[in-house]
Amino acid sequence: MNKARTIKQAAAGAVLLTALSLSSGVPVHAALATTYGLAGQSAAVQTSTLQTASVKDSAAYITKRYGIALSGTITKQQYEKALQTLLAASSIAVDSAGANPSFFPKASADSKLLLWEAVSASVKAADLKELALTYSDEKIAAAWDAAGWSYTPGKTIAKESAQEVAVALDTGLLSAKPVAGAKLEANVSADVAYQLLGKVAEFHGEQQNYLGEISDDDIFGKLVQAWNESQLIRTEELQKTVDEGVKQNLITGYNLKDTRFDPGFDPTRTITYGHSDIVHAVQLIGLLRSEGIDAKVQLEPKTSAFVYLKEWGEPVQTDDYQVVPIDNGNHIAYAKEYDLSLEFATVKEKELFQPLVLKYAKRNQEDMTGLLKASWWQPLYYSLTKLDDYPVITNHVLKKGRYLAQTFTLNEQSARVAAGLKKINPSVHVETYQFWVDQPFYNYLKGDYK
Repeated sequence: MNKARTIKQAAAGAVLLTALSLSSGVPVHAALATTYGLAGQSAAVQTSTLQTASVKDSAAYITKRYGIALSGTITKQQYEKALQTLLAASSIAVDSAGANPSFFPKASADSKLLLWEAVSASVKAADLKELALTYSDEKIAAAWDAAGWSYTPGKTIAKESAQEVAVALDTGLLSAKPVAGAKLEANVSADVAYQLLGKVAEFHGEQQNYLGEISDDDIFGKLVQAWNESQLIRTEELQKTVDEGVKQNLITGYNLKDTRFDPGFDPTRTITYGHSDIVHAVQLIGLLRSEGIDAKVQLEPKTSAFVYLKEWGEPVQTDDYQVVPIDNGNHIAYAKEYDLSLEFATVKEKELFQPLVLKYAKRNQEDMTGLLKASWWQPLYYSLTKLDDYPVITNHVLKKGRYLAQTFTLNEQSARVAAGLKKINPSVHVETYQFWVDQPFYNYLKGDYK
């Protein structure tokens, strides 16, 4: 391998970063503090037993994305506040005269929430009310029958509410299978509330965002297509600040990301892996698949900016790799890269990731066989939750609209970097938090070439 290319890859790896970006503006550490291992594990009397994986995914996503934490049996006030929080962050506003739409009579706010009431509120929040009002008695009865409920006009709940239950069943807002056997007058548990909130979010385009799963037959094509459709990210206002940080030797580089590609995965089961070669990603997915490991897969486009040293020679520029000269004769290089986010089914499978990378995707000498294509000396992968044998470093995140710039440092360097960025741009907010990274990359930050 060409030495200059090896160094350049390592330099790119050094800046490669990406933490879970919450487009809702909820700080990562704050969301984690209220999250996983969350409430919602005990079902209320007469409520249904929901599918464990679905409940876990919905609870994890809703809590991480919106900071909504629920437990036990839910009241109308709790659920209404949760819906208002979700809708406030949604890209599509529900038709309402007020900033916070009301879904229940105020006098009943503290009372327990019944299943049909939760469904009715969820239908309104999902903007399905007008569709519900088209349902005839016959259509209501047919939809109810799928959930094992019998509808008799005038003898059950009010027709408008019955219509809302029916449309929820037909559209999948409420899944018939999990609620089969439950009573419409049952109290709503946190599990059921999370399921409904997750579907309301989905109706507003706020669901988990990923290409597919490792086990999917078409995952490789989707992965390459996502890469081919990505391009260098530009955000002038953020780049002015972090580019100046590079010029002042405050930081060695940074990443730019678009939070629209944030997968919304559960951090307790997620590893994020950074690289610049899409064939490497294809082979890594193939490696995991061959080992019987499955996971949700998201490719997050990323631009890596770093110092291109003049001794590397004249840079070759392309649409995916551009350089800008700086005063000292070096350049700042902007390279198209990606973060591969993987949400494993269990924490145990997440822990199996590192041994495979160290064996098959970590270069230890110039000429090595038995490695994935374009394996780096210092692979970069990290977790937002604790993993044994992973050192802790600090991320520094600047946000503007849907974009973020971020840079990694050793913990002891964090205060200086944050203060330096604030000095460059006093108006900028620098969010910092610690996370767990692989040992080779940590060694690189400490100045170890290999």
